Amino acid sequence: MELVAVIKALADDTRIRILNLLQESELCVGEIERLLNLSQSNVSRHLARLKSANVIICEKRGQRVHYRLNKGVFKKYPFIQQIIDAELNKIEQCIGDIKKLREYQQEGSLICSSI
Repeated sequence: MELVAVIKALADDTRIRILNLLQESELCVGEIERLLNLSQSNVSRHLARLKSANVIICEKRGQRVHYRLNKGVFKKYPFIQQIIDAELNKIEQCIGDIKKLREYQQEGSLICSSI
């Protein structure tokens, strides 16, 4: 059942932080690693879980894989988007992650984004 898979995929702090970032920008693994201060294997494991639940989609460009939200899932289950929109901006860690993302974007110091 797709809905159950989506909800289970969202039931993790790190995956919520990843979704928070992907709402702002398409990112590759290295950028998520750097922004969240996590190992590549940890980020990849969480991305695989989100991808298997169809919450995110990816596109290979050269040697890097870029990840973004699968808008179709959020259209299919709009209550999930409503919860995310209403709650992520209340979580200090998510607020800090977005601040860091915006700083990196302004500095042009992200690894592979064409933001």
